[in-house]
Formats: sequence, C-alpha cells, structure tokens
Amino acid sequence: MIETHLPALIAITFLLFSMLIPAFGLYKRELCQPLAVLGSGIAAVLSLWGFVQYLNHGAIRYFFGGWEPPIGIEFVYDGLSGFFILVINSVAFFVFIYSGLPARSEFPQKVMPYYALAMLMMLGFNGMVMTGDLFNLYVFLEIASLSGYALIAIGEKQAPYAAFRYLIIGTAGGTLYLLGVGFLYTVTGTLNIIDMTAMLPVYAESPAVVAALILMIVGIGVKAALFPMHGWLPDSYTYAATSSTALIAPIGTKVAAYILFRIILWLFGIELTDAVAPLSYIVGVLACIGILYGSIMAIAQTEMKRMLAYSSVSQIGYIIMGLSLANPLGFAGAMLHVLNHAIMKACLFMIAGNIRMKEGHSDISLFDDSYRKKYPWTMASFSIAAISMVGLPPLAGFFSKWYLALGTIDNSNWLFLAVILISSLLNAVYFFRMLEKVYMMNPDKGQKKPADAEYNEVKASMFWPTSILAVSLIVIGFANAAIVGILLNIFPM
Repeated sequence: MIETHLPALIAITFLLFSMLIPAFGLYKRELCQPLAVLGSGIAAVLSLWGFVQYLNHGAIRYFFGGWEPPIGIEFVYDGLSGFFILVINSVAFFVFIYSGLPARSEFPQKVMPYYALAMLMMLGFNGMVMTGDLFNLYVFLEIASLSGYALIAIGEKQAPYAAFRYLIIGTAGGTLYLLGVGFLYTVTGTLNIIDMTAMLPVYAESPAVVAALILMIVGIGVKAALFPMHGWLPDSYTYAATSSTALIAPIGTKVAAYILFRIILWLFGIELTDAVAPLSYIVGVLACIGILYGSIMAIAQTEMKRMLAYSSVSQIGYIIMGLSLANPLGFAGAMLHVLNHAIMKACLFMIAGNIRMKEGHSDISLFDDSYRKKYPWTMASFSIAAISMVGLPPLAGFFSKWYLALGTIDNSNWLFLAVILISSLLNAVYFFRMLEKVYMMNPDKGQKKPADAEYNEVKASMFWPTSILAVSLIVIGFANAAIVGILLNIFPM
C-alpha cells in the first residue's frame, strides 16, 4: 500500500522539485515559484495524510531497499516526527505562495537558485525529522545547513558575512554532534535509534555515553540557537532576504528542537539523561536565560526584523523549557508552542516583508498611524500575531504558555514559572509599542491623518498567506484542547 511508502514519498517530493526547478527555471524563470508552491503543497498534503494514518493505524516505518535495521536505513513516521513534518511543510507551503513578489523584487537574478536551494533545505529538514538513523540525521543536517547558509547569503550587503559566521558556528555544532554519534556507535555498535534506545540502559554511566550526550546536546543546541549558542541568529535573520527569513526562522530552529526532543526524551530517556548530572535542568536554566535575554534585547531594537530575530531566541527557549520539564503538560506546551511559534513567526516576518515592499524599510521608529489605513490587512494580521506572541487569550500563544505554566507548577518549579510571567510582560513591551504607533496618533508629530492616507495594501499573493496564518492563530486557540489531547498521546510514558 502507498501508506507504507509515505515517509519516502515526502522526502522524494522535495528532491524531485529541487531538480525540476533548475531544469524549467533555466528555460523560464517565472516557473520557479509555481513549481516550489506545487512541490511544497504536495508534501504538505502527504504530511497531513500521514498524520491521519498515524492517528488511525500507528507509526509508519519505511525500510530503504527492503533492508531492515540494523543493516538497512529506515524512515520513521511516528507521532513526534509526524507532528513536526506537518507543521514545517504546511508553513513552508504558505511561505512559498508569499515569496513570489519579494523574490523578484529583492534578487531577480537569483530566483531559480533560491527556489532550488529552498527545496534542498526542506529535503534536509524532512530527512532530519524522519530518519531513524543517527548518522543519516547528520547527513540531512548538513544538506539543510549548506542550503540554509546559501539562502541567508542572498540578501542585504551584510548577508554574506552573516552567512559565513553562521557557517563557522554551524559547522562547529554539526561536528560536535557527529563526535557524539561516534562515541555512541563505539559503545553500542549500531546507529539505528530504536536499536540504540534498547541498548543504552546497559551503558548508562559509561564515560563515552555521557560524553556523547553532552556533545550532542551542545552541537544541536547551536542549531537550535539555545542560549548562549545563539550568536549566529540575529544577523542571519536580519540581513537575509525577506523570503529566506520567512522560511528559515519559523522552521530551522524547530527542527533542531525536534532533535533535542528525540535525543533526550526518546533515545536516552530523562532518567538516563540525568543519571550522572542534572542535564535536563541545566538545559532548562539555559532556556530560561535565553527567554529573558532575547526579550530584553528585542526591546532594545528599532529594526523590526532584528527585533523578531531576538524574539526568536526568546521563543525557542519556551520550547526547550517544556522539554526540560519532562512531564506531560510541559511536553504538550512545548509541542503546541512549536506549532504556534512557527505560524506566528512566519506571519510576522511576512509582515515585515510587506512593509519593506511598500515603505522601503522596516524601521519601527518610522512607523505611524497612517499604516492602519494604508495597509489594513497587513496591520490586522500583525495585531493578531503580536497579541498571540504576548500570550493573551483566546489566541494560540496564550495556550502554549498556559500549558507550560501548568507543567512548571506540576514540577513545583517556581523559577521557570516566574520566567514565563516576566517574559510575557517583556513581550508586551516590544509588541505593544508598535501597536501604539500604528493605532494611536501622536499629537506631537505633524503626521498625516489616517483618513488622508490612501489604501496601498500589498498584492493579494502577499497579504492572503499572511492573513490565513493570522486567522489560524485564532482557530488553533479555540481548538487547543483537541490538539493537546493528541499531543499528550505522543508523550513517551
């Protein structure tokens, strides 16, 4: 049956379109974006179908060439991988719809390589999530990383430097992860995650296993921008082209977070992770510091994209915090925040792109109350996404923070609870200052009255994806109980 081949079909879709785009793009550049939309749309539909199959029939394991592990390589479509695949491919689909005009405006001569690289990056992300083999995870990590470096380099004048900096730091992170995998292979003699999970309890306190765990957490922590390993992120997100940032920011760090989930909760398990040292708590403390640091730095920014970049450092902290709590409520909050933040951040970076397209900048200090008249759809979407980021009900962002808070209470971890509350107030500071500029006229400035401003909204291909993502935050907010019910069934008991 075709369901058994589903994991491979999703990855092959991106591989196929990464080759079709150059083939047709060399003939006609205008075909590149439609092909990217088609490819990501097929992958998103397959991802949804696969998740429904998982809910009805359980996990799907695909053995390449018919060779079963430990000899062969497998893709695993279970609850965790299926959820992440559905999130990243669905968000990518809307970003590719949005990207047509920004791409032709910002890098008209690089449209074909942009979409080809984007397909390769999505192949890498999907492979990282579905692979059941630790070494092949590294292979897909490098495919995604190399493509991502190139996508970041397509941007402003400072973008190549930001991409080179990310390349150096990211390569160090990947190397640390690979060293950890080497230690585990030396001890267990296998690279298959399921086989290794069964063997590791025997070697729980082996120095090689402890070293491997630390190396892998640090290496993937770099990719996840876990504080203090976030240094590559602000410049990369700020100077990359709008289309690149809108694609990488909502997805890249989430895939790295997935690897941490898989390593800490599935491969090692929380008991083995904390057998020698309280590593899960240390990771949680680093996440808390990142939450506060990212929020404070976001307040200090006047450039919208840079503000959103530091906000990403903060928001990834919520996800890692939920992982470190290692209880069902914390896990549900973290997973729900993966979904919420992917949508919120994609929406907000698209909005920054809309404003840049029309105003030629995204400098917050230049925002004024005429924007709500000129860009009503964009500003309405911004309001929804911003309020959701702050965490006000009934929007989606409130509920992920709510379940994280319940998880901290369940663990009696009052420090983490305080961080959630304080960071929400800090989020309100940097988002509400923008809402104030847009919706409240400053009488001290000789601004043009909103009634005099002319409607100047971006094209439908840009504001419709943005608006759909914004509305989905309302829908997810009301559907949070059903989503959390599904997520709790995924949690490894």
